[in-house]
Amino acid sequence: MSQKKAGGSTRLGRDSISKRLGVKIFGNQKAKTGSIIIRQRGTNVRAGANTKRCNDDTIMAMKDGIVEFVVKRVKKFTGKIEKVKIVKVR
Repeated sequence: MSQKKAGGSTRLGRDSISKRLGVKIFGNQKAKTGSIIIRQRGTNVRAGANTKRCNDDTIMAMKDGIVEFVVKRVKKFTGKIEKVKIVKVR
């Protein structure tokens, strides 16, 4: 007779690689041209002056300067007013 039970398969062992999202350069810090300010999925933060939104919604600096985060009230196309976070380089 066999001395061990059947091994069976496990459902563990598969974990996705983290995408390292989030803010890379915070407010009042210096940013160089082309440096990534925020990596995000969806437009949680919008691109303002001297910044650009890339294809994967990453926001990058378009010129050297200091990063600034602003909260503005914006009127949506439905007429609703919402607070929106905007990042800009000054």
